[in-house]
Amino acid sequence: MKETVIKDKKFREMITSDVISARIREMAEKINRDYEGKDVLFLGILNGAFLFAAELFKEIKLRARISFVKLASYEGINSSGSVKELIGWNEDISNMHVVVIEDIVDTGNTLELIQGQLKTRKVADIRIATLLFKPGAYTGTQAPDYVGFEIPNDFVVGYGLDYDGYGRNLPSVYTLVNE
Repeated sequence: MKETVIKDKKFREMITSDVISARIREMAEKINRDYEGKDVLFLGILNGAFLFAAELFKEIKLRARISFVKLASYEGINSSGSVKELIGWNEDISNMHVVVIEDIVDTGNTLELIQGQLKTRKVADIRIATLLFKPGAYTGTQAPDYVGFEIPNDFVVGYGLDYDGYGRNLPSVYTLVNE
């Protein structure tokens, strides 16, 4: 099993890039079936979801657009408990079918904020696609619709996820090794 060190922490490979790619294709197939014949806006949440969003969007066979919003809720290896909107969006998305693309859903705070903002913009419907889901940490009211992998409530990096900005470029997902 591969290990890597980022800054002062050791991480062990949890989900390989091949397994991730196969699962993303499966998720895209389901989204393609669910939204067949509809115009869909994919909304990626930066920074973490950029790799997942790109790979997922390449597999989408719908009439679709993609846009991004940047939110932040982590400080180091811990959730800050609050979500700060850094960059919003300004396009008219009323009556659009929206699929929010998240890298990871843990507490659900980010999702609650985004869903609330989308509802005020009167979208047709909202579904959530996430690469990783931590059901043990989730306190939200609506679980994601499309889940790549359910994982324990561990700190993870790679495939877009970071530790203080580092590790996003790892092709696999790695979990923190507790020493």
